[in-house]
This record gives sequence, C-alpha cells and structure tokens, in this order.
Amino acid sequence: MPEGHVIHRLAAKLDTVFTAELDSASPFSEVRSPQGRFDAGAKIVADLPYSGSEAHGKHLFVGFGDERWIHVHLGLYGKFFVSPEPAGPVIGQVRLRLVGKSGHADLRGASACDLYGPDERAAMLRRLGPDPLRADADPDKAWRKISASPLTIAELLMEQSVLSGVGNVYRAEVLFRAGIDPYRKGRDLTREEWDGIWADLVVLMAEGTRIGRIDTVRPEHTPEAMGRPPRKDDHGGEVYAYRRSGQPCLVCGTPIATAGVRDRNLFWCPGCQKVA
Repeated sequence: MPEGHVIHRLAAKLDTVFTAELDSASPFSEVRSPQGRFDAGAKIVADLPYSGSEAHGKHLFVGFGDERWIHVHLGLYGKFFVSPEPAGPVIGQVRLRLVGKSGHADLRGASACDLYGPDERAAMLRRLGPDPLRADADPDKAWRKISASPLTIAELLMEQSVLSGVGNVYRAEVLFRAGIDPYRKGRDLTREEWDGIWADLVVLMAEGTRIGRIDTVRPEHTPEAMGRPPRKDDHGGEVYAYRRSGQPCLVCGTPIATAGVRDRNLFWCPGCQKVA
C-alpha cells in the first residue's frame, strides 16, 4: 500500500498536469467513470471548476468548486495514472477518468472513490491523525494518544487515527534510526523520544516526496561510503531494516529480525534497538 509521500506526490502531479484548469477555475473537459462504479459522482462534479488536489496521509482529495471533493484511497491495488499526454482509448477497468487541456488521469483498482461534501470530508479528517508532511499538522495530537496507550509503538505508528501516512517502511526505519525497540509500549515512550520520531518523519517523508522513493540511511551507511552493493528490491531505496530479514545490520552486524504484527511484517535490529 502506498505510504503518504506517494499520495502527496500524486496530489502535486494532478495540480501540475491540470494547471490550466486550476489557474482558470474551469471544469475538466471530461469527468466520467468508464467502469460505471462512480458514474453518479462523476456526473455531479463534471461541470464544476477544478479547485486543486491535496493529501492527508494516505487519503487524496480532488477538489471541485468550493464544496465537493472526490475522495480516493488507493489501498493495496489502486493506481492513479496521471499524464501530460492526450487521453487515448480507455484500457481496462477505469473507475475515474479526468481529461483537461494539458493531460489526463485514469484511476484504477482503488479501495475507495467517493464523492464528499464538506461534512463527509470534515468527518474523515477528524478520524485521521496528524500527517508529518502537512504544515498544519499537530504532533501533540498524536502524542496524547501514544502516551496513554498500552499498544506497542510499532502498532501505534501504523494506526492512521494516531498518525497519518506512515506505513511499514517508514515505521521500521524511523524506529531503527531512533534506536527504539518496536515492542516498547506507547505509554513507556518519553516525550523526547516522540519528538525525535516526529522530527525524523518530517525530514524523511519530505525527502521521499521529493525524490519519489524511500531512502533512510545516513551518509556513512550508503553503498558508496561502505563499499557495498546497492540494495536490490522492488520498493527501491536504501534502508536499514525494512525487508532485510536475516541480513547483517549496516551499523552493528546483528542479523535483522522480523515478526508478524497485525498481519504486517515488522523488521528491526535486536542489537541497535534494545529493550529499554
């Protein structure tokens, strides 16, 4: 499932490709649901001007007029293909097609594609925790939940009601970089530790948004600095723990451990992330 930096990049790309619509407050030349599952919603917004896209965690909001948004959650299989090229024939199961003066976008396979008004959007945002990539984020909101919780910090970082946009990769990496045992309970975390986690997420996720991949290793642990081969993985990026089970830690040499937590794999270094 895409983590928050991917959704922020997607929102920015939509605004870039559809700049003409955004600048002139004009409607798209085409808004429809070739697949038919979003047909009613597409018809409602088809004549409204495009008002820009924004991300909150893993949720994308595509704005129309002052009070309508198409809410998209890609889930595990969703793809939102955005291109500056002219739209060609519809291929496959396209839930939503947007066509503008300078490009087009096709949404496929998303777990959610719904039309929201102000009340629905506000209700969704109330359910979400702060997003480290948003300037209006309040880390204290997350801290209040974390500091009172008997759940592990590994579980809490993946709870979107606690913290928005963090997925399995950023969870593993930020805890490694902080030297925190993933099984530490939230209520046992210190405020200083939480502030460090938040600050690191802000930097790491902003860099992920900029370059389009997750790189978390410090300069002294890059392949060039260590004289090691670059990481080979479908997810790309140089990381300390994520999907490196059994491989030696880049810092201390201890084999990276893995375990299942709530149907997701957790990765950590028992040497660097010792029990407090």
